[in-house]
Amino acid sequence: MKSAIHPNYIETTISCACGTVYHTRSTVPSISVGICAACHPFFTGEQKFIDTAGRVDKFTKRFGGTSTVRRTKPKLAASA
Repeated sequence: MKSAIHPNYIETTISCACGTVYHTRSTVPSISVGICAACHPFFTGEQKFIDTAGRVDKFTKRFGGTSTVRRTKPKLAASA
């Protein structure tokens, strides 16, 4: 490898909001993340389907449901 062109890799800690700490190497001294493999619902199997802020009800109230209305085309006058 050529010298003085590669970044300086140092020991770093990645800390999650849940309290889990990972030790690795990076170009920055410490990294903080909001979610990791220890607390992510995909990996823990605790997926929750929550209708946050009533989005379905809000959509139904705003647009009146998902039914479609078919409009008739106006008939054109025959030209002679």
